[in-house]
Amino acid sequence: MGILTVLWEKWVEFKRDFYKITLAAMIAPLMYILVFGMGVQTLSYGQSYLNFLIPGVVAMTTMNGSFNAIAQNLNVQRLYEKALDQVMISPTPLWQFVVGQIIGGSLRGIYAGGVILVLVLPIGTGLCFNGWSFLVMFLNGAVFATMGVVVSFYAKSHTDVPRFSNYVIMPMAYLCNTFFSADSMPHGLREIVGYLPLSQASSMIRRIANREAFSHGGILILFAYLAILMTMAFCFLYKKRNL
Repeated sequence: MGILTVLWEKWVEFKRDFYKITLAAMIAPLMYILVFGMGVQTLSYGQSYLNFLIPGVVAMTTMNGSFNAIAQNLNVQRLYEKALDQVMISPTPLWQFVVGQIIGGSLRGIYAGGVILVLVLPIGTGLCFNGWSFLVMFLNGAVFATMGVVVSFYAKSHTDVPRFSNYVIMPMAYLCNTFFSADSMPHGLREIVGYLPLSQASSMIRRIANREAFSHGGILILFAYLAILMTMAFCFLYKKRNL
């Protein structure tokens, strides 16, 4: 019931801010596609650059949608509204609260990514997005929603979340197989960037979209990130409860 309660809260928030959420999901990715995809007339790995760009933008939008849906709101609730204190003393199991936040953030990320897929339909790229694509989008969203939970828990002030976005989220958005392949990076940096969650998600979504075989090891890597981040979130909550 705790998970459903959190999801209901997210649903009410989504209905209330539907137009704002949808516009926020559309504007920046659409600008990337128009400026880079249609403005840069070139080929990448034997295909049009637009076909290379769209899967990366979908993965990036999923990341941003999931992280932003959780980090800011939960940070405000914890530091200013003190709502987390009410959760701590309620009979709701803490793991259900965290899982509800993660699922809610993942669904928000899938919605944001789905908006981009609808917008690019008239272009006729021939890209294929199927059930595997949405599974990767969900896992990618889950990783960054959990990251949002962790950041909001450990943040000391409201400014820590935007600061984390500038230091971590934004660099990943530009480096992790979104606008160019990580294969062109120098040795060493290429391996580090390649194992970041957004790189894995972008690579898998791109291969699926181009009807190519993809490595299922990427899914395991996303699960590993998810497990580590969930452990950090649980450690914070149960430590706080025992203070």
